[in-house]
Amino acid sequence: MIDVIGTSASSWEEAAREAISTAAGSLHDLRVGEVTKLDVVVGDDGTLLFRARIQLSFKYAPE
Repeated sequence: MIDVIGTSASSWEEAAREAISTAAGSLHDLRVGEVTKLDVVVGDDGTLLFRARIQLSFKYAPE
């Protein structure tokens, strides 16, 4: 299992997609993702940044 965090200006769902997409760039055979934390950062100007922390499981293949 590995923890990854994704961010999005539009939604938690998009933040989760971003986290998984980023992890898929270097990890292979992703299996299950579990959202462990959702939060939102409120900027000084009122903008929102959605964040999703996800635990991902993947198949490990030793070289």
